[in-house]
Amino acid sequence: MFSDFPARFATLTNYQIKLLAAGLMVIDHLGYVFLRETDLGLLCYSLGRLSFPLFAWLLVQGEAHTQNFQQYALRLLGMAILSQPIYQLTFGIDLGEDFNILFTLLLGLLCLRGARLWPGWAVLIWIGGAVVAELANFNYDAYGIAMIALVGQYKPTLLWWSTWSVFAALTALVLPDSMQFLAGGAALIFALANCERGPKARWFYWFYPAHIAIIGLVAAWMNRLPT
Repeated sequence: MFSDFPARFATLTNYQIKLLAAGLMVIDHLGYVFLRETDLGLLCYSLGRLSFPLFAWLLVQGEAHTQNFQQYALRLLGMAILSQPIYQLTFGIDLGEDFNILFTLLLGLLCLRGARLWPGWAVLIWIGGAVVAELANFNYDAYGIAMIALVGQYKPTLLWWSTWSVFAALTALVLPDSMQFLAGGAALIFALANCERGPKARWFYWFYPAHIAIIGLVAAWMNRLPT
């Protein structure tokens, strides 16, 4: 049943998944800045839990198919550095308290490539990445690196689905108030992916700092910036 599911139903290109991931992130951030402590804000937050695993999926696809890994990594680093002050101002984050998601994705990218080059050291590479993410206060911390590792192993098999389900269940137990277990639903989108690139998305790297900046400017105009 699991092995023939993608062949029968896979229709989503990576470009379409990018659009979905970007849209869910915008919904999440709008809810956090403008609708906190409301039922609508809770709905936005819940939908937003699907965004990170989709970005993890795109990262895995990018690492596997990039023709210039160094350029890919440097682009992520540049955007992470550019985005950080915007991220802090928009979400009311103190310096060093939380580094934006692009730093997490960059670390995940390095772990993906390291595990590919040195498979015998893969477990230690991922554990090291999780420790770095936790100590450096990267967004999603060790959880984010663990999710990237698991997404990187995606196969439409009973074993993978069982492992993913256990991961979601453990998330619900360890982080019961975060609702992060809802991210488990993103696996249904993985199953619909055909791994084709689709149209080029040159705007995608700029999307992250741009949408946060726009939300921050509107919030400042409305005197609604988080503190």
